[in-house]
Amino acid sequence: MDPQNRIATPPCAVPGAPSPVAATGRPLRWGVAATGGIAAKVTGDLALLEDAVLHAVSSRSADRAAVFAERFGFTAGYGDDGGTAGYQRLMDDPDVDVVYVATPHGQHFEVSRAALDAGKHVLVEKSFTINAAEALELAQLAAERGLFLMEAVWTRFLPSINRAWDLIHSGVLGEIRWVQADLGFTAPDDRTSRLWDPAAGGGALLDLTVYPLTWALGSLGFPASVSAVGVLSSDGVDEQNALMLRYDSGAYAQLSSSFIASCPAQATVSGSKGWLKTGGKLHDPTELTIAVDGEEPRVERFEQVGAAYTYELREVTRCIQEGLRESPTMPLDDTLATLRLFDDVRAQLGVRYANDDA
Repeated sequence: MDPQNRIATPPCAVPGAPSPVAATGRPLRWGVAATGGIAAKVTGDLALLEDAVLHAVSSRSADRAAVFAERFGFTAGYGDDGGTAGYQRLMDDPDVDVVYVATPHGQHFEVSRAALDAGKHVLVEKSFTINAAEALELAQLAAERGLFLMEAVWTRFLPSINRAWDLIHSGVLGEIRWVQADLGFTAPDDRTSRLWDPAAGGGALLDLTVYPLTWALGSLGFPASVSAVGVLSSDGVDEQNALMLRYDSGAYAQLSSSFIASCPAQATVSGSKGWLKTGGKLHDPTELTIAVDGEEPRVERFEQVGAAYTYELREVTRCIQEGLRESPTMPLDDTLATLRLFDDVRAQLGVRYANDDA
């Protein structure tokens, strides 16, 4: 197997590693930009970390910020005030060390740039930005300022996923020939929801496809080419998509994402000597089934800590404490390459956002 295709294992996912909630250094004071569902899920896990201080949260609404702050124990809550956005008030707080950006995709670039301009380290929810041009600008700004910046692809940090990479790259499955992965659900038909809203970066590609893609990247790396088909809504965002990734080795990956079909949410990695399949959801597998030719399939089971965002949050914390500007497990080069791939896919599907014209 080509070692360049191997996603680096973070310390928190090494067998026998301490719990991801255990402190690894000085406390960090966190700000959270947004109060939606994913912000609440991640903040719940952030509160478990021994060296995390929940300092401030922002929202467009002062009331929502206050409710969220009280719910999780933040010191401060910032809403829009006159001509100053709540997120900018958060960035202006000198006691914030690191910001988790959990706004809709279409706002990631604007809010993350404000955080970097304010000298904050930044963790940005996926999709990192709308397009690769925005991502490159943020990466360059972080480098100029000497700040940590990472996309929140939490799946990469899970012990179960890293165990899968161990098995795949050990050669036990032989030469990897194809990967199949899908993720989808029937989203409520509320066209004002961020899932469907073009201004928010709506569509299955930017919201879901990073998870099936992670299985292709972890098994085979980035492809030589990609072809895509999909179904677009009346507003021009993708309701579902199917990608075919082709590799110079002859291997390929079939990836599907959907907001209009309920899918098994499974991944299968097949090689010349056997296969591996996820149990649970492919983005947070609780089981791995390994079948090697001539042997009975066996199952390995895993338990996660918290809602499983703890591993990603531990890595961000460790990196900042150690003075790293990127995580070896989720480097900015991978984020940029992913968004270039998604830009290609969107061009094939005919999906274009306002950010593309900025």
